[in-house]
Amino acid sequence: MNQKKAEKHILSLMVDNRPGVLSRIVGLFSGRGFNIESLCVAETAEAEVSRITLVTCGDMVVIEQIKKQLHKLINVIRVVGFTDTAFVQRDLALIKVNAKPENRAEILRITDIFRGRVVDVGMECYTLEVTGDLDKINAILGLLRPMGIKEIARTGTIALPREKKK
Repeated sequence: MNQKKAEKHILSLMVDNRPGVLSRIVGLFSGRGFNIESLCVAETAEAEVSRITLVTCGDMVVIEQIKKQLHKLINVIRVVGFTDTAFVQRDLALIKVNAKPENRAEILRITDIFRGRVVDVGMECYTLEVTGDLDKINAILGLLRPMGIKEIARTGTIALPREKKK
């Protein structure tokens, strides 16, 4: 049986910065059985407009259906998919890792290699900040796991289109 694997897609929505807008968008997804893998929302340079960046899975037919449904919502200004567009994406992870004396130098070395920062030092743990694409975040997590990750907080993906080249 030849099944296509659903691909991840990043959607960027410009919406009115009003109460209930996010709830309607999330309701659209849940009502149609679509999953949101990550979701980030923040005000833009214009206080009355927010950008919602979300990651979801599906084939192109499903993604086009989602985009059409989102356009119908009253407070949605614009929906952009990054499927056929060059874009920059980043995630932020805060990682609390066990810092036993014998592992501290290695933790600092790994953090430096990944251009991360130590943002908190405790008696038993270091809290690290790392930004990058999903592969980078997953790679550092893989290296730190043997030392004992205590907690992780992640932002989810944010993305902007690249400037078009002339």
